[in-house]
Amino acid sequence: MSPLAWIVAGGLLMSALALVGGVTLLLDERIQRRIVRPLVAFAAGSLLGGALLHMIPEAAENDGITAYLLVLAGFSAFLGLEQFLHWHHCHRASADCREPLTYLILIGDGLHNLLGGLAVGAAFLADVRVGITTWMAAAAHEVPQELGDFGILVHGGWSRRKALLFNFLSALTFLVGGLLAYAAAQRFDTIGLVAFAAGNFIYIGASDLVPEVNKHREMRTNILHFCAFVSGIALLAAIRLARGGA
Repeated sequence: MSPLAWIVAGGLLMSALALVGGVTLLLDERIQRRIVRPLVAFAAGSLLGGALLHMIPEAAENDGITAYLLVLAGFSAFLGLEQFLHWHHCHRASADCREPLTYLILIGDGLHNLLGGLAVGAAFLADVRVGITTWMAAAAHEVPQELGDFGILVHGGWSRRKALLFNFLSALTFLVGGLLAYAAAQRFDTIGLVAFAAGNFIYIGASDLVPEVNKHREMRTNILHFCAFVSGIALLAAIRLARGGA
């Protein structure tokens, strides 16, 4: 397939993942609590593994020290975005998550998906293999995020049908971002977007997701979360090795 076909297919598949929130309708709340945090830990490991083992090496090979500056810029940009929007990926049903911040969450999610689409689009244009692994890392994060976002919207007073619809619409910005990256590539080199997005991934994984699973009273729970985190890293490392370390 051409890079454009990969971008479109990846964008549509990522948007479809927004419908995973509907799974919560079929699960007992206790089961939801048991599976979401291990998924968050796995997503954190996948994001860090994708950024450090795939995206940064690819960008640094082309841009050298500039790539690392763009990584820092990407990290800082997401910090600023969270502070400006007062937005946090909440994966637990706490009092803060039930406040009427539904539209703000959707705006933040839409911007996040737009940046993710730009990153994945640029990665596909640089190397299809890097694009696939970048998409996988982003998708690993998308599942627990959408489960959390769906819960927030419902707790905010939205009907389940409306929550699913708007979650899906906000996820479509991922496809928009991918197409923007493709259009931009016709004018200039987009490899810098991969480094910038790596900074985004590091921020989300280390600052946003790890604190969700980092401090629990039960040692058994902590061990489970740690194993899930390491599994995320191991998956991306295995893909890197399968590529021959290239």
